[in-house]
Amino acid sequence: MNSPDKSPAAGRSGSAATLRRPMRSDALKNRERLLVAAGQVFEEKGLEASVADVARVAGVGMGTLYRRFPSKEALIDALVSEVLEATIAMAEDAATRPDGTGLEHFLRASSAYQAAHLGCLPKLWKSDHHLVKTARTLIACLLADAQEHGRVRLDLTSTDVSLVMWSIRGVLETTGSNTPAAWKRHLDLLIAGMRPSEAELAHRPLSQNQIDRILSKHEQPAAPTGAAR
Repeated sequence: MNSPDKSPAAGRSGSAATLRRPMRSDALKNRERLLVAAGQVFEEKGLEASVADVARVAGVGMGTLYRRFPSKEALIDALVSEVLEATIAMAEDAATRPDGTGLEHFLRASSAYQAAHLGCLPKLWKSDHHLVKTARTLIACLLADAQEHGRVRLDLTSTDVSLVMWSIRGVLETTGSNTPAAWKRHLDLLIAGMRPSEAELAHRPLSQNQIDRILSKHEQPAAPTGAAR
């Protein structure tokens, strides 16, 4: 009998394991290429764009696309998750900034990131995504730190910060490639308006429930797989 370490089966198993490693690497590379392509295509054509366009820009076949993302919605969700994970990382980095400056740092960094990833903006803050809840918690901590250090007004709320980020999205979608840096001055003005002041604001902030209702009404469903040709 062959010893276990020299058996044909063991040899085949070892060869298969060796062969699988580059396949996993290729799969990861294809996934990244598809996500980059999806961002480009959705930025140019909107979320109604065809997944066939995504595969073409990525330089892969439809079979490869569907192995990585079984539906268009799965592709969009992966793209949104990638952006939200980056947003969370930026919020965590901002939390290390001294003297309550983290909130401003985060707003500038996240706005710049959104400017570079316009394709998934319509679904970026959908309220039922678990990563949105994590991002909200981190941003609330940044706000509390800024208020504690006297960087922003005490009556500023987390929903006010949400509206700031929405307004950046509006500027990005409106100005597009014509004036790609327009959002920077807009954010400067918003941050200036958040500074401490003895003057009371005339209107109440939105509640979180109101924010979530607004988001649920504005979410754009992806076309079903069969319609994405």
